[in-house]
Amino acid sequence: MFQKIKRLVFGKPQDVRDPQVFHRISLVAFLAWIGLGADGLSSSCYGPDESFRVLGSNHYLLILVALAVALSIFIISYAYSRVIEHFPFGGGGYVVATRLLGPSFGVISGSALLIDYILTITTSIAAGTDAFFSFLPYSYQGWKFPLEFCIIGFLAGLNLRGVKESVEAMMPVFLFFILTHIALIFGTLALKLGDFPVVAHQVHAGFSNGMATIGLMGMAALFLHSYSMGAGTYTGLEAVSNGLAIMREPKVETGKKTMTYMAVSLAVTAGGILLAYLLVHVEPVPGQTMNAVLSTRFVQLLGLSPALGKWFIIPTLLSEAALLYVAAQTGFIDGPRVMANMAHDSWLPHRFSTLSDRLTTQDGILLISGASALMLLYARGNTETLVLMYAINVFITFCLTEASMIRFWIHSRKSRPDWYKKISVHIIGFCLCFSILALNTVEKFTQGGWVTLATTAALIGLCFMIKSHYISLQQDFKRLDSILMNIPQSEKTDFPALDPKAPTAVILVGGYSGLGVHCILSIQKLFPNYFKNFIFISIGVVDSASFKGVQAVEEVQKETEESLKRYVALAHSFGFASDFRAGIGTEVVTEAEQICVNLSKEYPRAIVFAGKLIFQHENWFHRVLHNETAYQMQKRLQFLGLNSMVLPVRVLSSIGN
Repeated sequence: MFQKIKRLVFGKPQDVRDPQVFHRISLVAFLAWIGLGADGLSSSCYGPDESFRVLGSNHYLLILVALAVALSIFIISYAYSRVIEHFPFGGGGYVVATRLLGPSFGVISGSALLIDYILTITTSIAAGTDAFFSFLPYSYQGWKFPLEFCIIGFLAGLNLRGVKESVEAMMPVFLFFILTHIALIFGTLALKLGDFPVVAHQVHAGFSNGMATIGLMGMAALFLHSYSMGAGTYTGLEAVSNGLAIMREPKVETGKKTMTYMAVSLAVTAGGILLAYLLVHVEPVPGQTMNAVLSTRFVQLLGLSPALGKWFIIPTLLSEAALLYVAAQTGFIDGPRVMANMAHDSWLPHRFSTLSDRLTTQDGILLISGASALMLLYARGNTETLVLMYAINVFITFCLTEASMIRFWIHSRKSRPDWYKKISVHIIGFCLCFSILALNTVEKFTQGGWVTLATTAALIGLCFMIKSHYISLQQDFKRLDSILMNIPQSEKTDFPALDPKAPTAVILVGGYSGLGVHCILSIQKLFPNYFKNFIFISIGVVDSASFKGVQAVEEVQKETEESLKRYVALAHSFGFASDFRAGIGTEVVTEAEQICVNLSKEYPRAIVFAGKLIFQHENWFHRVLHNETAYQMQKRLQFLGLNSMVLPVRVLSSIGN
């Protein structure tokens, strides 16, 4: 019953060996714009709001803020388009910093980006709920907090089903937002077109009055404060370069086209909303977002009655709320992918790079959902607090990415005559992003920014601990390999034939290594001359790093079979009959279980062996960093009535020992 419900909710498993699977789950530019661009576009629901509120009565500065926002969007977007060209397999800021600045800078960029994606989910859902409750009676505010947790759970389940499925489900919401806000922005501009000279005069008078009262430095400080408070507007611009792996071929062209869609839509929406605030002279209203106030003023300009005007206001605010929920998709799509890239480099537990049978990074989705819920709980669902925390980390990644590309072009100057043209956009982008980062850190440090920085620093420290453990383990394995992988092998060719009735050792192995050889020798030590057949099983695991196309999956299959052939050759040199069975999939236990069941029918006297790392002082840390494949296999096979045994492999060096 559980499996039937699971398949109904999440869908049937995807086959990684199916050549069409990559086409089915990849996104064209339009769908990528919806899935990844919603984060940037939705920031127009709260970024301009924050910028406007801090100006107080100095609304004349909005014209400069709007121009600065639009210009910043285009500069950062163009810089990331260049990143896409040079890193066509995705990974974004983490991969760029790792390759060009070094692993230490990479883990800083990846950790900052991971916290940013967690806050993307939390902030988007909190802001979306604010928009939803803007047109409800104030007495309903108490229901906001529980609803936000429910939305996190719903989106997590949707993403466990698959990226494309979740994006397609959200497409009507995205398009409805576009239509309502085109009407709101361009309708306001058209209705106030005749007032442009009057507004221009008011802006000029405002600047003159500002010079007389607070001076040029005062206006500059106020402008920078407003500009920095709206820094959340630019979050999400890095999402395309991070998510190239899910895009339709040719990935670079699809990514650049998606980047263009994102930049134009965000610049027009955010800049247009700020300009509309100025034209209609909006003022804050308790319990309402500034976009809700703008929508009310717009229907008043149309001359509609309050009852009739609600037919525009409510759908517009609903579209904002719904789009903000869609924007959380960016965190669910790219956050687990960042975790997978870091896990592949051993900065995070390796399990975060594995795929589910729906070809989603299941563990990453679950962890990022739980972390988002904790952030929501910490901020008590307060959007202003979350926005303050939100914008800092993304600019850490922006700065490191731009610095990486600057270094790349400096090193490439001898081979690329046009290097000085290419590097210019990254220098401008770095100066812009570093300025915003510095302003945000200073402005928001005591208001919640310190929590983001402290959390990021703690994550970086944890990553170094995990990396240290894996490096220590690799050194142990190297010592084991140096001892056991150089065992001399016989060159005889007359190998004994397999006897299905004879005792058979079925050994679950990974790649050819000292660990696998250790298992063979341990079996001989425990059962001297008992087993006549040795059959080796290995499952080629397709994880997020290898899931890039049909050829990559075929390469995993080939490498798996080559390793197994080496084990067979070693068993033959010991004088045993031997064979192998290879499988391929996203999860070892399920694939290996089926192979073992089939082998048990062919070899009734078979015993399945699997190796398990044993630490001197094992704790929760080891259980998180190392899967329990051996014990899971033993449990499943014994339940089916098959003989199974776990062989311990001692590890001398590890964290905590």
